[in-house]
Parts: sequence; structure tokens; C-alpha cells
Amino acid sequence: MSVAVVDYGAGNVRSLLAALRRIGLEATLTREPRDVDAADHLILPGVGSAASAMRTLRETGVDAALRTRFARGAPVLGICLGMQLAVDGTEEDGGVECLGLVRGRAERLRDRRVPRMGWARVDPGGDAFYFAHSYGVVSPATVATSEGLAAMVRKDAFWGTQFHPEKSGAAGERFLRECLSAA
Repeated sequence: MSVAVVDYGAGNVRSLLAALRRIGLEATLTREPRDVDAADHLILPGVGSAASAMRTLRETGVDAALRTRFARGAPVLGICLGMQLAVDGTEEDGGVECLGLVRGRAERLRDRRVPRMGWARVDPGGDAFYFAHSYGVVSPATVATSEGLAAMVRKDAFWGTQFHPEKSGAAGERFLRECLSAA
């Protein structure tokens, strides 16, 4: 099974690649549209600036490749910022148009600590995962929550997590195995 991780110049790539190795997978780090298309599984990692990430995705043509991949039903996992980039837009950086794979918008967290960092339970399921974010997705595709915020969205073959499975120990590794075995 081939796994590609999109390199948009930021992201929590080192921890993600290490977590994938722990579950027996090697991944290719890429900015190439052909790799986005060819991989069995694709991961859009977390951490970074929405404006900078979207600029890199557009400049490399990976944005169009991601939309094509999604349209043909090929698996994509978006982690934290990767999930936020998958929705229609974000308030971050003064407002940024995103990929539009999933209906929704990333909004700045209000009425709570910002950034929201630390371990929190995800429902349904009840496992605790590690979160680090200042924006949260509001979407009809939300399938799991944590402390009243979207923790996961799912649309067709796209899975998005606000939490960082690569930093979430055994629960994160179980999630990655499950997600990357689904096709």
C-alpha cells in the first residue's frame, strides 16, 4: 500500500512519518500532483498557516489534484489544518478560500482557551486524543465532537480530524490503522 503525505511547507510531518513507521507503513512526502493521484492513501497533515498552505497547494497544482482525487472517491485523510483546508473556507489569515471538498468553514475559537491544546475525549467512542488548534470546523459533515467542537468530519472517502493522531499514542495509532486500511 502506498501512502503519500502532502508537503505544503509546514505541517507536523516528522511526527506523522514516525507514527506511520510505528504502524508498519512508509510514506512519501510530496508536492507533486502525480503522486497525489497515484497513492493508495493520501494525508494532508496538520500545523501551519491556512494562507501559506493554500498558496503552496495552488502553486504546485496539488489543490486541483486533491479535488480530482476526492471526486473519484480515493481516500484522503486531513489532520488538523489539513481538515480545515478541506472545507470551503477559513477565517484564518483574514479569510482564505480553501479546497471545498467538504461543506463548512473553519472559525476562530471563541469563549475558550486559545489555542486549545491538550488531551480531550472524542465522542462517540470516548478515546482521548491530542488537540492543538485555534480554529475549529463548523460543518454538516461532523461525525464526532470533543468539548462541543467538531473533532472529525467525514464525507465520502475524506476523513478529517481536528486532533493529531500522530501525537495521540495508542488511540492515535489505532485510528491511523483503521483509517488507512479503509479504501
